[in-house]
Amino acid sequence: MKEIRSLCVYCGSSPGRTGIYAESARALGAALVERGIRLVYGGASVGIMGVVADAVLAAGGEVVGIIPESLQRKELAHPGLTELHVTRSMHERKALMAELSDGFIALPGGIGTLEELFEIWTWAQLGFHDKPCGLFNVGGYYDSLVRFLDHSVAEEFVKPLYRSMLIVESDPRLLLDRYARYQPPAVPKWVGRGET
Repeated sequence: MKEIRSLCVYCGSSPGRTGIYAESARALGAALVERGIRLVYGGASVGIMGVVADAVLAAGGEVVGIIPESLQRKELAHPGLTELHVTRSMHERKALMAELSDGFIALPGGIGTLEELFEIWTWAQLGFHDKPCGLFNVGGYYDSLVRFLDHSVAEEFVKPLYRSMLIVESDPRLLLDRYARYQPPAVPKWVGRGET
């Protein structure tokens, strides 16, 4: 069991339709600081990204932002972070986020959030890392996705072992409790035909 010192949070640069998303982002930020966990995230000051960063900073925690040059102005890089890394590309951004983090959480977000989550979960499936990955399922936002993932298991496109690697919780403290207890399953370091 590996100690969780830094968690990467993927989330939207939009605030979403209702206030529940910002409220839950603040709750997650508070829970991270309570446990002495540093936030690693996309570096923006807008949307849910800005809310979770502000919550951690307001509670006295550490926040590391990582943003590519091309998005630095578009996403409005947060000016008050503990550290801000500006990368040359999205690939470099995601690699640095992965390197600096002991686990990964997806708050509600759009296509970019989903892409980041699925990539890092795939890396776990392939044995490239043994860090926990999960969904903070705010207000049932990810219910349909979870049902689809279970359907993909039933249809034998995703192995139950790999599906079990994705933690899903609607309470930030329960989610962090599960991360603290996470034991990575034994997965092959490579996959052959029919194994993904």
